[in-house]
Amino acid sequence: MSRVVKCAHIQASSPKHDGTPAEIKEAMIQKHIPLIEEAGKKGVNILCLQEIFYGPYFCAEQDIKWYRTAEPVPGPTTERLVEYAKKYRMVMIIPVYEMEIDGVYYNTAAVVDADGTYLGKFRKIHIPHTWPGFWEKFYFKPGNLGFPVFETAYAKIGIYICYDRHFPECARLLALNGAEILFNPSATTSGKSQYLWELEQPAQAVANGVFIGANNRIGLEKPWEFGKFYGSSYFVDPRGELLVKGSEDKDEVVIADLDLELIREVRDGWQFLRDLRPDMYADLTRTVGS
Repeated sequence: MSRVVKCAHIQASSPKHDGTPAEIKEAMIQKHIPLIEEAGKKGVNILCLQEIFYGPYFCAEQDIKWYRTAEPVPGPTTERLVEYAKKYRMVMIIPVYEMEIDGVYYNTAAVVDADGTYLGKFRKIHIPHTWPGFWEKFYFKPGNLGFPVFETAYAKIGIYICYDRHFPECARLLALNGAEILFNPSATTSGKSQYLWELEQPAQAVANGVFIGANNRIGLEKPWEFGKFYGSSYFVDPRGELLVKGSEDKDEVVIADLDLELIREVRDGWQFLRDLRPDMYADLTRTVGS
């Protein structure tokens, strides 16, 4: 008996490149609203927005003005989008720039259930600081909430954000904690990671017997233009097969039907989780260089 969940990503370019950070943020929220409505009208059960969906990828520079776009979670943006979750009975993953207290900021994804209930949040664990233009340690404190699994109206889901996907421990822990679908909202450019985009996460879906949804924004963002965000948002099944893939340069809602019964079928065949040997992995907990 199938258990199908209709899931979607929104991938979108930034519509405004000048003005104050607050004006740029509001323009991006306004751009997303009709796309969120489109997803709801198409019957999407779980919708994932892209990393810090309401702005450009400002980590291309180091400027404290972007701190002003951070907000509490739950807070104004999550509360604003609750009405769409309730209207369409649609679970929403809402990645934002979180302010815990003045001067303490996280790269965060909030989860709102289909009835509008705030279920919790995930804070990005691994924070890059790499050339060119990924100066994230200037903006984000490393996440401290672990790898929560959210039991939504339709499925048990887990989240890890962008750079976290390069660390297979994230997907493994979420799977062991019971997640059926993993979501990876991202902001990643062609010169840095495109060759890895469809390599790492299909492999992690197979290794853990889960569905994975990977979400990426599109376009060149001014004034930096340090790299093209190439979209290509997709969903992959527990066999590692791509179910759907978005374009590289188009604002769109990328939708796939995920039959969660496939998880048990694949795991019963491979038994990777049964055959794990955590007792043999003690070296993973040792500090590098100690």
